[in-house]
This record gives sequence, C-alpha cells and structure tokens, in this order.
Amino acid sequence: MSTPKLATNRMPDIANKTLAKEQTTLDWVGMGSVHQPLRVKDADTIKDVQADVQVYVNLSDPKAKGIHMSRLYLILDEHAETRPLTASGLKLLLSSILESHRDLSTNAFVQFEFDYFIRRKALLSDNRGWASYPVMVKGTLIQGEIALELSVSVQYSSTCPCSAALARQLIQEQFEADFGASGAVSIEDVKSWIGTEEGILATPHSQRSTAKILVRLDPSLEEFPITALINQAEEALKTPVQSAVKREDEQEFARLNGKNLMFVEDAGRRLKDQFNEDSRWSDFWVRIEHHESLHAHDAVGVFTKGKEDGYLPIP
Repeated sequence: MSTPKLATNRMPDIANKTLAKEQTTLDWVGMGSVHQPLRVKDADTIKDVQADVQVYVNLSDPKAKGIHMSRLYLILDEHAETRPLTASGLKLLLSSILESHRDLSTNAFVQFEFDYFIRRKALLSDNRGWASYPVMVKGTLIQGEIALELSVSVQYSSTCPCSAALARQLIQEQFEADFGASGAVSIEDVKSWIGTEEGILATPHSQRSTAKILVRLDPSLEEFPITALINQAEEALKTPVQSAVKREDEQEFARLNGKNLMFVEDAGRRLKDQFNEDSRWSDFWVRIEHHESLHAHDAVGVFTKGKEDGYLPIP
C-alpha cells in the first residue's frame, strides 16, 4: 500500500509562525560546518576546493519564530553550482541571502574555509611539489555596507639571531684553541677545519614559524588575490617552508636562513612594511608565531595597519 503524499501547502511550517508577543532579537542565526565543493577564482586561475561554510542572517523581527534555514542552504548550493567564487560574486551572494529574508533580517554573513594548493618550484633543482595554505574568505552585509575579508596562513623558517651570534663565538673560541699557538695558518688547513664537526661545533637554533594574515579587501577588487597575498608574505620573509627538496635545495635553504636571521619582531616589521605599501589591503591584522625549539613556549607578535575604527591589535 502506497504512502499518501501531502500537498506542500498543507505541511505545517512552525518557523513561519508569527509570535503573539514580541521577543528578543538575535544577532546571527544560520548554519555552520556546511561541507561544499567550490570553485574559487584567484586572479586568472580557477581551482576546485572543498570548503567548510558558515552562513547566517540576523533575526531582527521580534515577532518571528525563526529564520528559513533551507533558503540559506539552497542559495549557497545554487551559487556554487553556477559560478566560481569571486569578490564580486560574494557581494551578490550576500545580497541574495538577505533578500531571501527581507521580512526578518537586515544583516547577512557568509564564510568559506578551505585548503588552497599551489604548485611550487624547488629552490635550485628542477623539482616541483605542492604547498598547502589554509585560506578563509568572509563577507558581511551589515546595515547596507558590504565588507570582504581574506585570510591566509604561511609557514616559514626563523633562525634566532642571538643563537647565531652565540654559535659564532664558540666557533671563534674553538678556532683560537686549535690554531692560536701555531702562528700562521694555511688556507687549506682553515678550509679543512671549517668542514669538520669539531670546527663548527655549534649551530643556531631554528624553528618552523607561522604568519596568520587577515586583510580587508579594497572594495574595487573583483577577484580574490589569494596567491598574491601568499607570495607577498613569503617574499617578505624569504624563508618559506619547502616541498620538493634535494641536497642542493637544502643547502640553499640553509643559506637563506643564514642571510635572514629573524626575531619575531624582525619578521613582523618585514610583513608590516610589505602590507602597508599595497593599496589592495584597506586594513590588515597579522599574528606571527615562532614555535621555539629552545623554549617550551612560542614567541608571538601581533600587529595591524593601525587605522582608526580598523582592526584591533588583539592577539
């Protein structure tokens, strides 16, 4: 025996019920952890990603029972199916979300988080490998004003300048102990000594470090400059972590670390100077973490562009 089908207009819709008495309004109501395949346009490149999405509207009608969750999901799905995610497309998405709740809401929010893969060349060899970067794209439409934000995390190596100086001192002392009594020393003897563990008896400590970067995009941008932001950070720091590595690449990485000794303050100033010069970022917030190999704690720095009414330098 077949199950009878109810007409859609006869199904109860409790969320659409009007309350008899006014109740408290809510800042955001919606959905989190929506898993969605997505195409993202990064400058002239379109890539497929797997996104974790949050989407919300406010509940500004004090007599409304609730919002329409299914509308939010269907709008997200339609957007992902028909077009890649762009800055201009995200503005359209926010407007569509708000229009779907025009009697209930005045604000809209959507956020996409995903891993973004970039093919990177090795430092010297002909090899290539994939580098992965956590990326977040966020849009808000509040009281008629749209703001778009982009966040990336970049890993790099930081070699301690203090540790490097202390290591050099020990090497100098060992050189004096080994050759001080012999007077003149031949270049060949010095070259041979430098190549031994007994000669270079101390090395500075390095650590894998992370720069978490959040920028507010200039309203004129049509696309998301994801790779451009990542490249800008890596070019400022000079020592991004590598993927494909042969011996010549490892040696070049050691050379770059030696030429770019960095306290957390040095890394912060490099990044701040770089971002200040770029008009695409109307504001920025950055947190850098040096995951110490000497200490059991991290060295941390936080800075912003310093705009009035902009991001606060809160860790």
